[in-house]
Amino acid sequence: MTTIVAFHAHADDPVLLSGGTLARAAADGHRVVVVVATDGMDASVPSPRWAELEASAAILGVRRVVHLGYADSGHGPELYPDPPGRQRFARADTEEAAHRLAAILHEERADVLLGYDPNGGYGHRDHVKVHQVARRAARLSGTRLLEATLPRDFALRFVRVLRVLRIPFEYDVEALERAYSPASSVTHRFDVRRFAGRKQAALAAHVSDVRGTGRLAAVLRVLVWLPAPLFAVVAGREWYVEVMPAGSAPALQVPARSPHR
Repeated sequence: MTTIVAFHAHADDPVLLSGGTLARAAADGHRVVVVVATDGMDASVPSPRWAELEASAAILGVRRVVHLGYADSGHGPELYPDPPGRQRFARADTEEAAHRLAAILHEERADVLLGYDPNGGYGHRDHVKVHQVARRAARLSGTRLLEATLPRDFALRFVRVLRVLRIPFEYDVEALERAYSPASSVTHRFDVRRFAGRKQAALAAHVSDVRGTGRLAAVLRVLVWLPAPLFAVVAGREWYVEVMPAGSAPALQVPARSPHR
């Protein structure tokens, strides 16, 4: 049994980029831990997102959920002041945050850390920070690092389908052309179609995001409402770029480089 620690920015992120991987790893007998940098709430505003995260993680088979202690930085041009008694993750000192994460990696005796690609996926400031913190924590702890991503051409095709279906989603085409990762840099592609049902159920557990008015809410609703076989087609593969091999055995037995079909 190995221990996999998945480091994410927000409560709904673990299921979106790595939910199938986590469910597959848990089903194979590995210990799966989720660390989330932010919990999506200000000190004075109660939020159901943490309880939703715990419910979602339980569906995936996650054994432990940890909050790193930072506040959500929000999306958009303005970075708001820190809430009372907390610091927004985008303003956090990378070294300090990395030491917090490395302490969890040491405590868990983690074999693999999952982070984000250098673009933070689509460029959210908290996602970029996850990339920076994960890389530093991996070096501090000597933990093998896989960065969750999407092949850029897949992301562009997905957004074009949303546009054809007239599903509300604000995006910048030029920014998307620089987002995520080129397919040539992907080192691991996991087939998680067998766990698509769990992934979809785990996504549905994020009720406040799915039923909310956020910029991704309409897309999340479509994913939750898709018939299970179609959801498996859309979300049945997950991609990673291995950054710092530590010489340990793979957490999941797949070829070092999978075909990108």
